[in-house]
Amino acid sequence: MTFRTAGASRTARSARSSPAGDGRAVGGAGGGTAGPLIVTEDLALLDDLLRLCAAAGAEPEVHHTVPEHRASWTEAPLVLVGDDAAARCRGATRRPGVILVGRDRGGLADPAAGPGGGPAGGDPEVWRRAVEIGADCVLRLPDAESWLVDRIADAAEGAGQQALTVGVIGGRGGAGASTLACALALAGARTGRRTLLVDGDPLGGGLDVLLGGERAEGRRWPDFVASKGRVGGGALEESLPSVRGLRVLSWDRGDSVLVSADAMRAVLAAARRRGGIVVVDLPRRIDAAVSEALAQLDLGLLVVPGELRAVAAAHRVATHAGAVLRDLRAVVRGPYASGLDDQWVADTLGLPLAGELPHDPDLLAVLDSGAPPGGEANGPLGRFCAAFWERALAAEGSS
Repeated sequence: MTFRTAGASRTARSARSSPAGDGRAVGGAGGGTAGPLIVTEDLALLDDLLRLCAAAGAEPEVHHTVPEHRASWTEAPLVLVGDDAAARCRGATRRPGVILVGRDRGGLADPAAGPGGGPAGGDPEVWRRAVEIGADCVLRLPDAESWLVDRIADAAEGAGQQALTVGVIGGRGGAGASTLACALALAGARTGRRTLLVDGDPLGGGLDVLLGGERAEGRRWPDFVASKGRVGGGALEESLPSVRGLRVLSWDRGDSVLVSADAMRAVLAAARRRGGIVVVDLPRRIDAAVSEALAQLDLGLLVVPGELRAVAAAHRVATHAGAVLRDLRAVVRGPYASGLDDQWVADTLGLPLAGELPHDPDLLAVLDSGAPPGGEANGPLGRFCAAFWERALAAEGSS
């Protein structure tokens, strides 16, 4: 990767790893995303910062002093000023996202706290330099490396509002959770928002099959099971199969593999940082990985057929999932046993009613034909999902 310097070029090694994950973060495909501006002449510090940028999947621009081109300073997503270069940055245009970085002492502190206000606050000279350049915070490496990698990656990816993340769980086997998850994802894509569907059930047969995309090229869950730490959102999205206008993280047809809580946390966090909509299909069993997924949901939908045994089974699922998930609601599916209706089922479970899933007599024929569930926007399932997103996205916008 090439870094522009003040009047010269500098080439440095890249430490970016593959999207499969080997314990390090993932960078953007095709050479990384636009990274921070680095201002320093301290070669040891520069080597550290280049390594951290590579770990975040970002390509920095390096200068020894404030760049001659003002836009390099003002438009960079983040500015990392070495403490050796602070004096040379006096008088530069004030902007957010400036960090004063040094080595070997302390951790992270807020200059607004004043001298003594944080781990790096013991040296008044450090604070004076930070205030002079308008730094947001003062860092000391290596203590703050993990925090700085996250900050670089957030800036490079343009971190903004996180995706509205909805999980779907079956109250009992065969409740139709996977069908609803696929239909919700297709309806989400039809809103024009970036949409990603995550198959969280390794024993479910693969949502790519349900969507008719089992032959689509891209990575599946086995490529991500070793992931931990930070996964780049852009690299994740670009590596996944594109099926019917959305990205799908599903399973291959190989042996079942165990997804760790670390991998689930890293992948879902990356998916959410990209914004838009994320739909997660989850199994009824609650293991460590599923608990991690539940913790990252904005909303959970428990699909419950309108029969007494299904309600009894769903009560156990709701108890376990509700211990982790902040907002769990019931989606009730007919036909109903005598004396039951959608509100009775929701009240019995002690959950808010998200809606009644309409009976679609043609659904089995649609699936047998190879068409995806909810693929027709005007069908019963498509209309239900469109109405759901209209309410959910309006509520998100008003929050």
